Amino acid sequence: MDTHGLDTDRADRFVSEKWDDEIVPQLVEYIRIPNKSPMFDADWVAHGYMEDAVRLMEGWARAQTIPGMQVEVVRLEGRTPLILIEVPAYKAPEDHDDCILLYGHLDKQPEMTGWADDLGPWKPVIKGDKLYGRGGADDGYAIYGSLAAILALQEQGIPHSRCVILIEACEESGSYDLPHYVDHLADRIGKPSLVVCLDSGCGNYEQLWCTTSLRGMCGGNLSVEVLSEGVHSGDASGVVPSSFRVLRQLLSRLEDEATGRIRPEGLYSEIPDERIEQARQAATVLGDEVWTKFPFLPGMQPMGSELHELVLNRTWRPALSITGADGMPPLSSAGNVLRPGTAVKLSLRLPPTLDGDSAGKLVQDLLTQDPPYGARVRFTLEKSSTGWNAPAMSPWLTEAIDAASQAFYGKPAVYMGEGGSIPFMGMLGAKFPGAQFMITGVLGPHSNAHGPNEFLHIPTGKRVTACVSRVIAEHHQASLKGLTRQVGVDTHGHAKFGDHGCC
Repeated sequence: MDTHGLDTDRADRFVSEKWDDEIVPQLVEYIRIPNKSPMFDADWVAHGYMEDAVRLMEGWARAQTIPGMQVEVVRLEGRTPLILIEVPAYKAPEDHDDCILLYGHLDKQPEMTGWADDLGPWKPVIKGDKLYGRGGADDGYAIYGSLAAILALQEQGIPHSRCVILIEACEESGSYDLPHYVDHLADRIGKPSLVVCLDSGCGNYEQLWCTTSLRGMCGGNLSVEVLSEGVHSGDASGVVPSSFRVLRQLLSRLEDEATGRIRPEGLYSEIPDERIEQARQAATVLGDEVWTKFPFLPGMQPMGSELHELVLNRTWRPALSITGADGMPPLSSAGNVLRPGTAVKLSLRLPPTLDGDSAGKLVQDLLTQDPPYGARVRFTLEKSSTGWNAPAMSPWLTEAIDAASQAFYGKPAVYMGEGGSIPFMGMLGAKFPGAQFMITGVLGPHSNAHGPNEFLHIPTGKRVTACVSRVIAEHHQASLKGLTRQVGVDTHGHAKFGDHGCC
């Protein structure tokens, strides 16, 4: 598709220099800030780290030479701040009212243990083409990449539609503030026909990857109490049931410990044929990298041998992780005591199309009804969110994404679901049912978001930025032809676009 003469080599150079000269130094400073998401820092307001991160990004954005750009930090009472950037249409017809929404977040996951001796969550370290530290890839780069993509077009005089950039500050806590901001800013946002999200991953660093689905999540704290105080294990064992064993029984209601399969059928949803085929294609591209990208210990094997089934396991099937525990002293100070209670934090990933609220109630009832031995069991549900399954992609966007991957990677784009959750996507899908979605990111093999030794692969950051730039240009051309405009819905309830759009 014609992009009014976009010079790919020139755009590549511009983006690369912007990253080297400005974006990487900014991300170095950003990584130093321990601006943990509110779920992990209840005193985030008093600590002021979130404000430090906002000021850093706001200052850089205001310094960019984009005609008519408005940068604002929006603050609703009692909520995390949000950075709103409005970029007017560039060299577009006066009556052109189409819009692109670009999204990212600036809050971070907590420290996590296991960092290499010379690395740390708040210690930016550049090794070769990787920038280590918490949050650079997940996804502090989003605001910088979004503006750099727009600048790359304007530097060549390439037209684009109006762009709105939203950078929130509580994504890692479930984006509970974001709906309030989207409602508050509805008139200023408008009705985007394309949503670009830079908070996802890539199967490798060799081509552009686009996310087709995101799992939902049910998370909370499960506690079991059997005594008012600890007692001598020699005296009580065999009489008093262990709180750990009771906890284990309860978890077995939810998960088959032998296979990892989630037991309740109500926590599954049907996998669309298209997503199964995409999983096969992704598995073909990745090969054993589907599982070898994880730091398995020698001799460890994955939970299956069929590669495409492993892809579906991490993208469309429910799975349980225990991410924390209370009530158990460290081994060095664990005496012969039958402990009064045990508590664990559950992270249950849900299929993309499963209703999060219903899943939360199912899990709550499953774990708390009829507790073994009459133990005191509590399950405090912290978050329960519905996932997201992308609408059918319009031909113009499919062509644009593939052309961008070919231009800046030299390989075709690949589509695959992601195992993580981005609550914003489901909300946007509901509010803007006619929008198309391009969800991509830089979190590739071994980048280890949320874990130790997290890194940003800098060359991928550059290429993703350049690809987004080209797609923004292609969007404008499609918009002028009426291909981005929703004209109704088909008999299946799917949006229909223009004369040549898909349905």
